Amino acid sequence: MSESLHTLSAAELSRRLATGAVTSRALVESLLARAKTHTVLGAFNSLDTEDVLRQADAADRRRAEGKSLGPLDGIPVGIKDNIAVREQPLTCSSKMLAGFISPYDSTVAERLKAAGAILYGRLNMDEFAMGSSTETSATGPARNPWDKDRTPGGSSGGSAASVAAGLVPLALGSDTGGSIRQPASHCGLVGLKPTYGMVSRYGLVAFASSLDQIGPFARNVDDCELLFHALAAPDARDMTCFTAAERKPVHLPQNRKPRLGVPRALLEGVDAGVRTAFDAALEFYRAAGCELVDVALPTAGLAVPTYYVVATAEASSNLGRYDGVRYGHRAQGVLNPVDMMERSRSEGFGAEVKRRILLGTFVLSAGYADAYYGKALLARTRIRDEYLTALQQVDALVTPTVPSTAFRLGEKAADPLKMYLEDLFTIPANLAGLPALSFPVGMANNLPVGIHLVGAPQAEPILFALARQFEGSHALANRIAP
Repeated sequence: MSESLHTLSAAELSRRLATGAVTSRALVESLLARAKTHTVLGAFNSLDTEDVLRQADAADRRRAEGKSLGPLDGIPVGIKDNIAVREQPLTCSSKMLAGFISPYDSTVAERLKAAGAILYGRLNMDEFAMGSSTETSATGPARNPWDKDRTPGGSSGGSAASVAAGLVPLALGSDTGGSIRQPASHCGLVGLKPTYGMVSRYGLVAFASSLDQIGPFARNVDDCELLFHALAAPDARDMTCFTAAERKPVHLPQNRKPRLGVPRALLEGVDAGVRTAFDAALEFYRAAGCELVDVALPTAGLAVPTYYVVATAEASSNLGRYDGVRYGHRAQGVLNPVDMMERSRSEGFGAEVKRRILLGTFVLSAGYADAYYGKALLARTRIRDEYLTALQQVDALVTPTVPSTAFRLGEKAADPLKMYLEDLFTIPANLAGLPALSFPVGMANNLPVGIHLVGAPQAEPILFALARQFEGSHALANRIAP
């Protein structure tokens, strides 16, 4: 039985744990054995065997005493290495934080522990979540389990690779411009960026604070929704997190057909294989009774440049704390405090992080802030207004998640602009603070293809329902990469 445990969904594993058909320790031992045969994927930055077995034994004791904490009790959840877990490494895949151990738990870690989940290792990522391929990681790139010469996506590439390969049934990622949804698409998974404010950011290492959100990866819609509900709750430690009174989930209307908005003007340049799978998915929804509505989003084409002004400006401020003084990498043999800061930051940060700090510092500098940052904020507001207007007419907007399937490692490393266009369809949801879900709809050239649903604020139930409708008619859920 243990040989096949990695193929089971979190919901099925939960049922077997509840009946005693399997123990949490047996599950963890099975996953640890599988991890040893898949080290080439580079999915984990660290995985403490003793720690996860200790957590598994604690879950088994609770069940034996009739004190189960719920459906996630004893279920492993991989953690992206920018989410704080007390007494575990917190490196953001950067030399700057090599060897750093978190002194506290993030809110999502607290919630998972309260649910009995096993916090299972530290997952590889682009350095400080800045990248779309996990190639900027100081520990080396993660690889796509469907084709190990290709990227799993980024920045949450380790999260996606680990779930797609059956190394862990669930994982957390963070999403600032597509960092959950793009790797979910490339690896054939379900990945959600929640509405901004649904999940606490307390304990998430900040990249761009007005854009960052923590969200789940899973191999099917039900598992993704299960993990989302475990995370989504008020938190006074995050001033942007919705209070209990502000939480008003939006559901599909019962008195009419679901409406999907298709911004066809944005679809130019999508690869043929991705377009074929996308069109087939649209035809499925049409045949299933959904109404397809053409929508205009005239400013959406400005989302990428807008994002790379706003996000880099916030990043340049957030990363100012890594100065070699309080924590993080400190250069040796320095001459004075200024030399220490310059050398510590030069040695500790990788090339992509430095590029974004420089861009952000430039757009915030005297004489340029109005010309760049101020205009980007105006564009961001326009994009949000256009999306909200469109979503008054439809229940969700639908596009491909990514214009192409997973690309080869190194293919775009020398051209940052090509890399940035990976997030063409995903970035607007971050700028607008809207929920967005990627789920698999097919294959192209033996690689997964995902499509992308964007909803109104707190419309996660609509996105899950629409994705579940497709998943129920196609054999794409719970797949493990060969």
